[in-house]
Amino acid sequence: MNHLSGKVAIVTGSSRGIGRAIAEKLADQGADIVINYTSNVVHAEAAAQAIRQKGVRAAVVQANLARKEEVERLFEEAIAQLGKVDILVNNAGIMKTTPLADVTEQEFDQQFAINVKGTFFACQQAMKHMTEGGSIVNFSTSVVGQMFPAYSVYAGTKGAVEQFTRQLAKEFGSRQITINAVAPGPVLTELFTEGKTEQQIEGMRKLNAFGRLGEPEDIADVVSFLVGPESRWITGQTLRANGGFI
Repeated sequence: MNHLSGKVAIVTGSSRGIGRAIAEKLADQGADIVINYTSNVVHAEAAAQAIRQKGVRAAVVQANLARKEEVERLFEEAIAQLGKVDILVNNAGIMKTTPLADVTEQEFDQQFAINVKGTFFACQQAMKHMTEGGSIVNFSTSVVGQMFPAYSVYAGTKGAVEQFTRQLAKEFGSRQITINAVAPGPVLTELFTEGKTEQQIEGMRKLNAFGRLGEPEDIADVVSFLVGPESRWITGQTLRANGGFI
C-alpha cells in the first residue's frame, strides 16, 4: 500500500529507536521523510540511507528541539529540501527517572524543554506551514495512568502533551488537519532500558496482557494508522498503545 505517496513527513528524533521505525514505516507507504536528529549524524545518515533504498526521498536535518529557533529551522529546511510538510510526528523526547527529593532544576528544565516546549513549537510551525488535510501525531506515555515512583517529571511532561493535543484539535480542524497522541507502554529501546536493571525490565514485561515488551514496530503501526486516510474522523485523542499495560 502506498497511501502516503506524495506526502512529506517530518519525524523528530528519528535516527534510531521508535522514531526510525516510524520513519521506515511511513516510507514503506510512499512518504518522503525528514530525519531529524540532535547529535548523532552517523545514525541519522544510516536511517536516511535505509529509507532511500525504499525508493523515496529522505532529508537529514539536525535540530535541537529544546530551542524554538531550531524548530523553526527544521521546518524551513524540510520545505527547502522536500517542498512541503504534510505529516508531523513529534517523537523526540527524553526520559529520566529520579525520586522527587533528588530532582534537580536542570533535569526538570531539560525534560520540559524537549518533551513539552519542543512539541508545542513544532505544532506551532505545523500551523504555519503544514498543507491542508495534514496529520500530526504527538507522543505521550502510558505511565501517566500509573503511579510509579521516580517518574513524576517525565509523566508530567507527557500529561502536558496530551492536553496540547486535545486543546489544539479545533484550531487545526479549521484546516482539516488531524492531531492525536500515541501513549506507548514499555517499548524495548535504548531510552527505555537506560538506567534499569534486568529485574526492573522483567517486571515491566509482566505488566501487560501479552507478557512482553513492546517493539518499535508496534508503535510505528499505530502512527501509520493515525496519519493515514482511515483515521480522518479521529482528532484530539490519545491512543494508549500498550498491550494492556493499563
